[in-house]
Amino acid sequence: MKKIKTLQCINCGRDHKLSEVKYTCASCGGNLQVIYDYNLIKKRLNYEVLKNNQDRTLWRYMDILPLAGFKMIPPVQVGWTPLYRAERLGAEAGVPNLYIKDDGRNPSASFKDRASAVVVARARELKEKVVTCASTGNAASSLACLTGSLDLKTVIFVPETAPAPKVAQLLVFGAVVIMVKGTYDSAFDLCLKASAEYGWYNRSTGVNPFTREGKKTCAFEICEQLKWETPDKVFVSVGDGNIISGIWKGFVEFHSLGIIEKLPQMIAVQAEKSDAIKRALESGGDIQPVSGETVADSISVSMPRDGTAALTALRESQGFALSVTDAEILAAIPEVARGSNVFAEPAAAATYAGLKKAVKEGRVKDNESVVLLISGNGLKDVSSAMKSVGRPFVIPPDINELRKLVSANKLA
Repeated sequence: MKKIKTLQCINCGRDHKLSEVKYTCASCGGNLQVIYDYNLIKKRLNYEVLKNNQDRTLWRYMDILPLAGFKMIPPVQVGWTPLYRAERLGAEAGVPNLYIKDDGRNPSASFKDRASAVVVARARELKEKVVTCASTGNAASSLACLTGSLDLKTVIFVPETAPAPKVAQLLVFGAVVIMVKGTYDSAFDLCLKASAEYGWYNRSTGVNPFTREGKKTCAFEICEQLKWETPDKVFVSVGDGNIISGIWKGFVEFHSLGIIEKLPQMIAVQAEKSDAIKRALESGGDIQPVSGETVADSISVSMPRDGTAALTALRESQGFALSVTDAEILAAIPEVARGSNVFAEPAAAATYAGLKKAVKEGRVKDNESVVLLISGNGLKDVSSAMKSVGRPFVIPPDINELRKLVSANKLA
């Protein structure tokens, strides 16, 4: 593909041809990043072209995606999720210009569909027969969803603690599900070995460079939906680091193409026991493993697989990282729902918990525009959501019992 100049290692900088490698750097094993011929793409992709494009999916950005064309894309709508002005939630947080990017509206109810869509299309271009990945749930259910009707077998590795609704999605869409007795990191390592032994195409975050390419499309959409403006800050919940590095790449590429004039600050929000990237950013040292324990399974990671790229995104954007407790994450679920009408799973709600902490610490100005990425729908983890709210009332079907309830609880 002429539009791709190289696959460049994020660690050592070595360049690779697209035909040379499938996954990681041939020299150091580092993660790769797709670098395009932006002068060529400028001729095909610009403000006028996008303004007149009626395609309301991530495929409207095909000119800057690492695919040969539309022929092999999955047959469901991915991307172009709504961006809401959250006035009530913003008022409660002290941020009048607050927006919610609701990526729980994707086909599998997760942001991860963006990555899976591009990886599945690439796998079909390569004529792969089996696609595999390791996941805490969302990437796995996303991959299963997007391959459901295709002639691609899907083998999924998840930790046995993966939420039941996510496992149900996997099975419904026909994936082979292997639950690993251990953590996400254990499942990740086993998936790597399986991919090497059986030749399965590996979609896993931090291995396949095309995952970042799908995720960057969220940044493109935010710019368009804000009428070609860039928010001052973008809050992203972070586990492996692939989402925040992908979104940053999207903003940088739009800037390189001259479509936007400025870049936002990227803000990473991590669970306090899964905050390896925050610790490395603040210490200036290397990323070290942490316990990874958190109620927010989607960001439960001991050793971030795309941590170097995440740190680069934070440093280049002059952003920062925050950690929040599980209690703060759970409290944020109903707050987001009642302030913006969006039901967020724990990892997604963490962005609002992080915003509140940043405001309290004086790190967000009241005149700044802020986008919170809501990366997954709350129905993906109902048990956690129930921990954040009260129980329903139970009464007999008797009007007198209802009257007692209304009176006792001052409902009228």
